[in-house]
Amino acid sequence: MPFFSGGGGGRSGALLPTTSKPKAHHHLRSKSSLSAPASSRRRGGPHSASSPYSRRALCLAAAAFAALFVLAFLRLGLPSSRPAARSPHARPRARLTRRPAFRLRDSAAVAARIGREAPVDITTRDLYDRIQFLDADGGAWKQGWEVKYRGDEWDGEKLKVFVAPHSHNDPGWIRTVEEYYERQSRHILDTIVESLSKDSRRKFIWEEMSYLERWWRDAPRKKQEAFAKLVRDGQLEIVSGGWVMNDEANSHYFAIIEQMMEGNMWLNDTIGVVPKNSWSIDPFGYSSTMAYLLRRMGFHNMLIQRTHYELKKELAMKKNLEYLWRQNWDIEETTDIFVHMMPFYSYDIPHTCGPEPAICCQFDFARMRGFSYESCPWRFDPVETDADNVQERATKLLDQYRKKSTLYRTNTLLIPLGDDFRYVSVEEAEVQFRNYEKLFDYINSDPHLNAEVKFGTLEDYFSTLRDEAEKINYSRPGELGSVELQGFPTLSGDFFTYADRNQDYWSGYYVSRPFFKAVDRVLEQTLRASEILASFVLGYCQKFQCAKLPISFSHKLTAARRNLALFQHHDGVTGTAKDHVVVDYGTRMHTSLQDLQLFMSRAVEVLLGDFHDRSDPTLLSHFEPVQERSKYDVQPVHRVLDPREGKAQSIVFFNPLEQTRDEIVMVVVSTPDVSVLNSNGSCLQSQVSPEWQFVSDEKISTGRHRLYWRASVPALGLETYYVVTGQDCEKAIPAVVKTFTASQQFPCPEPYVCSKLEGKTVEMKNSYYTLSFDASHGLLQTVTGHKDGEQTVIGEEIGMYRSHGSGAYLFKPIGEARSIVEEGGHFILTEGPLVQETHSLPKTEWHKPPLSHSTRIYDCGDSIQDMLIEKEYHVELVGHVFNDKELIVRYKTDIDNQRIFYSDLNGFQMSRRQTYDKIPLQGNYYPMPSLAFLQDSLGNRFSVHSKQSLGAASLKNGWLEIMLDRRLVQDDGRGLGQGVMDNRPMNVIFHLLRESNVSALPKTHSLLTLQPSLLSHRVGAHLNYPMHAFMSKKPHEKSFKLPQQSFTPLTASLPCDVHIVNLKVPQPLRFPHTEAASQRFAILLQRRGWDASYCKKGGLHCTTVEEEPVNLFYMFKDLSAVNVKATSLNLLHDDPEMLGYLEQIGDVAQEGNVLISPMEIQAYKLDLQPPSSQEE
Repeated sequence: MPFFSGGGGGRSGALLPTTSKPKAHHHLRSKSSLSAPASSRRRGGPHSASSPYSRRALCLAAAAFAALFVLAFLRLGLPSSRPAARSPHARPRARLTRRPAFRLRDSAAVAARIGREAPVDITTRDLYDRIQFLDADGGAWKQGWEVKYRGDEWDGEKLKVFVAPHSHNDPGWIRTVEEYYERQSRHILDTIVESLSKDSRRKFIWEEMSYLERWWRDAPRKKQEAFAKLVRDGQLEIVSGGWVMNDEANSHYFAIIEQMMEGNMWLNDTIGVVPKNSWSIDPFGYSSTMAYLLRRMGFHNMLIQRTHYELKKELAMKKNLEYLWRQNWDIEETTDIFVHMMPFYSYDIPHTCGPEPAICCQFDFARMRGFSYESCPWRFDPVETDADNVQERATKLLDQYRKKSTLYRTNTLLIPLGDDFRYVSVEEAEVQFRNYEKLFDYINSDPHLNAEVKFGTLEDYFSTLRDEAEKINYSRPGELGSVELQGFPTLSGDFFTYADRNQDYWSGYYVSRPFFKAVDRVLEQTLRASEILASFVLGYCQKFQCAKLPISFSHKLTAARRNLALFQHHDGVTGTAKDHVVVDYGTRMHTSLQDLQLFMSRAVEVLLGDFHDRSDPTLLSHFEPVQERSKYDVQPVHRVLDPREGKAQSIVFFNPLEQTRDEIVMVVVSTPDVSVLNSNGSCLQSQVSPEWQFVSDEKISTGRHRLYWRASVPALGLETYYVVTGQDCEKAIPAVVKTFTASQQFPCPEPYVCSKLEGKTVEMKNSYYTLSFDASHGLLQTVTGHKDGEQTVIGEEIGMYRSHGSGAYLFKPIGEARSIVEEGGHFILTEGPLVQETHSLPKTEWHKPPLSHSTRIYDCGDSIQDMLIEKEYHVELVGHVFNDKELIVRYKTDIDNQRIFYSDLNGFQMSRRQTYDKIPLQGNYYPMPSLAFLQDSLGNRFSVHSKQSLGAASLKNGWLEIMLDRRLVQDDGRGLGQGVMDNRPMNVIFHLLRESNVSALPKTHSLLTLQPSLLSHRVGAHLNYPMHAFMSKKPHEKSFKLPQQSFTPLTASLPCDVHIVNLKVPQPLRFPHTEAASQRFAILLQRRGWDASYCKKGGLHCTTVEEEPVNLFYMFKDLSAVNVKATSLNLLHDDPEMLGYLEQIGDVAQEGNVLISPMEIQAYKLDLQPPSSQEE
């Protein structure tokens, strides 16, 4: 059995050829890699350009070079992307893959992208500028207009209608996924098999693999075979095929890829099919990231529904509801995917047959008496179709079909037929199929009606539409169009923030249940770290006993993948489920976190041990995680190290990033009388600081201590440190404590020296910044950079909205947020050689304030950590005093951003956001999964990186506000039936970054979607992929040492603009039964797109892809990569042209170099083998 089943057909022209063996010297880097001496990557090497003057000169030279390219590019322009005109009856032809506008010289490609975006016909920004948002009443189609037609529109090409029965099954919402399965979903799947088997004309589409996999386990063999036959015969289409229909606002792209891969691979392994078309009817707004990921998974068509009703109307009026979605950074035009946007309010039957819901509802035959669904609210209920009424009923239905078709360009029309959890019984299915078959027969029997109506799948619809578009040219004059499919406009942008009616904006769910949004990301990065460690254990162990560890863990690894995937559901990570369903999601994630951490603890021991050891690796128990979580709904806490005299406690760090990491690390100790040793036994400088309480109490200190030191950990590697007492070397230096308190009493913790702060303004500084605070309010005021002397006003403010009508989905504030911090409270400054910290317990009108917060800066020695400002907010929006309150932090900067800011989409790319007066405050809030920044015309930039998804806005010039939590009594009328009152205490961590550009910005910068700088990307990576720390369970003799103290799997750090999205063994259970050299591993690589007008790479001592290509053959130090083959992001298609990737240069591919354009993610299947297996 092949390790990756499913080849995807097509030619096998991979980006990298299949190679049996690399060169014998597997540990050497390729010629291209050798061009940059190893020393140039290390601090202080001959090419490090370590002085500020040389760094500045290099940056300015690069900027001048970029400017020259921009001028040349603007002068010469882009080759026209408009396809040549075709005759109306041109024959179908092979789809073209557009060649790149830029080839090998990446520096030219990056420079030419500055000040340019992909050419398209429509941008969502232009739509927002144009639409007046008047909320006009359109009559029967309330959000549209009175639709009319002449009647001769179908004389030349008859109307072809595909009615697609479907059932939307939420994996958790009002009930848990298991409750839904037992009560409804299992019966729906039984019904599909029985009803479709009766008549080959019947069709159905199914989306959620989480339910299908559960049903498959229960179903008898005969029923499984019947289901598979329906799929093979085209009666039943699996659409999307993800584990869930994921949210697109809060979900991170790693988790989206994971949930799609999990569902698609299970489906391919089980039934032997790979989905072609995406169906996404219920997420609350849509991200262009999803369109990109689907395209790179081999999808060519997608359907969406919930977009702002005013945008739908604008697109419908110009027949632009079907378009090619293009990434705004895609100048080469390789990301285009065809989109069908549904035109009306909902995906239910009243809102899918045509513009008049009162009529459409009459054709939802399950609303007749005898079924449990509510009757039509328009008071005209469906009736059984018979010989007496069929003409009248069919004519009325066809009238709706015709009206709906006038909103689209072609004469091929899609009519979804379903709703939430429909077709739950054979009787329900029969009443729908039976009545529609009579209506179809009548319409199809009358040639004068010029219509053909039948049941169909998404594939039936899209393939028929594409055939029609090949015959008839639907292009408009001056339309750019797309090579992917001609006759339709191209569009770029995203569809946030969604509004469904009456100016109700769905921006509340960006923040609802923030505690679990944070757990989601912890599970995500823990799963990724576990996948990487499992890959290394299997790569090095192969058939040795230690390989048993990841293989025996594979069931729990699969469960973790699926629990993360399940939470990506559009009522999971959104925070829009019932309380007991949230508990179910949280418990599942917590269980997987515990499992993964246990596995990682053992994997660390294997990788630092002897691979030839014959003992059982599943019994290893030397290490445990430094952080532990006692239950699903509490914050993790640090285990307290209690070193004993003469003993040592080992701490091992795993660095999940692709570059060597130098940063200040922290553990909690019971005594300040400790020292830190590195793996060589050398003493390191360290610092102890008091650990403070988060809530104001008589005792502000916990009595424990935070121990800090500088750690250096290799890329994707491990490094060991020791905490000891009684050692003959420098002890940890106690921090100096200074306080500003309203009360006279401040109990100073031992052994620290405490003093009072004088004056209301307090400064804190490291080598990069001086921070100024208003001590009486405990808030950050300004940041001054030491290198440029520039001062930036930050103006930190804590505020609260009062709301009426807000709920899990909607944000409906009463006026603006007001500041809640009063003069007084406790403000504590802690200063040491490595870490400076302020801790603020603010005074508010409430006896127990809703938050406290800390600000930290680091002195690590010219590292990324030195360049950022860390903010930690401890939020406790608990108790009835905070009912119908929504808590924010706001930074009131002096950056003249004109109320334009940039927030990320799924951690993958940025989107330009503009505040409009013509829409309400809540409509100007946008998702912020991980980053938001402000920028002015001079290039001053202020960025906030987040460890979890939240909501952000720039409501006034220079302001950036982020919502932290919300506590809401009322239901907001969108079906949940409750408010959000289950708030948990939690910590929200931001990394703030202040930057200035080093080259001129393009004049059009305020109209462009700007990218993060290279430094900003790395700050975000450090925050979202923190180091994992493990400690010895018991103190041990100082002489005790593991066989190895460190583990360095990579030949060298990767370039700073390359990110390993994942390195995994997709099917570990098959590993021991699969031939070595088959493709048992997969690696996903991303090349980050970065703003070249910011030059921080000199300060980071790192390279970029253009300077040092990535070579998979020589990436790993003691493992050989063989049989490398490019594949889709779901690992199921091996034809790169089908995926839209650029053709690669054969000679380069032969050498193993990865050619990857900025912003792209590429996946490869490969095998990893240790040197011994190569020699055998």
